[in-house]
Amino acid sequence: MTPRDASDADGSRWSDLDRPPLNATALRRALVREGGLWSEVEVVQRIGSTNSELVTRASEGKAGEGAVLVAEEQTSGRGRLDRRWTAPPRSGLFFSVLLRPSEVPVARWGWLPLLTGVAVATGLARAAGVDTALKWPNDLLVTVGGEERKAGGILAERAGEDAVVIGVGINVTLRADELPVPQAGSLALAGAVNTDRDPLLRAVLRSLEEWYGRWRSAGGDPAVSGLQEAYAAGCATLGREVRAELPGDRSVVGEAVAVDGDGRLVIATREGVQEPVGAGDIVHVRPA
Repeated sequence: MTPRDASDADGSRWSDLDRPPLNATALRRALVREGGLWSEVEVVQRIGSTNSELVTRASEGKAGEGAVLVAEEQTSGRGRLDRRWTAPPRSGLFFSVLLRPSEVPVARWGWLPLLTGVAVATGLARAAGVDTALKWPNDLLVTVGGEERKAGGILAERAGEDAVVIGVGINVTLRADELPVPQAGSLALAGAVNTDRDPLLRAVLRSLEEWYGRWRSAGGDPAVSGLQEAYAAGCATLGREVRAELPGDRSVVGEAVAVDGDGRLVIATREGVQEPVGAGDIVHVRPA
């Protein structure tokens, strides 16, 4: 079944007046411009996963760099480690973008999800007036009632040899009784001054365009582009006791002290060893 543009949907799109549909035409007018990164913006009413769809299109040569695919509802949304991501229709921002950073060495592509985190946090601070912290490597945290909660996530996937698809999910207007788990949050619950998804999406994509351009111009160098410093400044993981669950049932426990030049989290263990972690499930360990 081919996804339909949300602008073509029937009257059901107005079923929740607190959650109006995105204006696809206005988004294209605001984001697609000569010389800019974003080449097309498509909004679909319902889809399994924007990431899966865009990876398929890229692999079949049906999408170029700067393609943006947005869904009002995802039925098979997922995060890292194949975790499910569920939310009511039009309650958040669920989108994927296709990037082809050909001038950047592949070894530095691991910075793309971290770059996206910085861009999303920067865009939301401007447009929603809410502070968003970053949990390494891909979670977006907000504060609800004095407690840190996950309000969003980022998933990067290779699409062939020369492309990366980055998916972003952000809970915008979810109410407490709609949260998938008690530890989740939303921009609304965090006291956002603006939950209109159109300007939020524009702000996030413009911020992503800015950071991606800066990183690409620096050949992917995280220090020269300012990305490494910006990520460290917004990373809630640094300075905390953490446990990294690694492949092979191995775990590393210690203080997260840095994010190195390869985007890895450096953990200072109790044995006095500084161990860089490139992939794993990070748990913030609260003091007893």
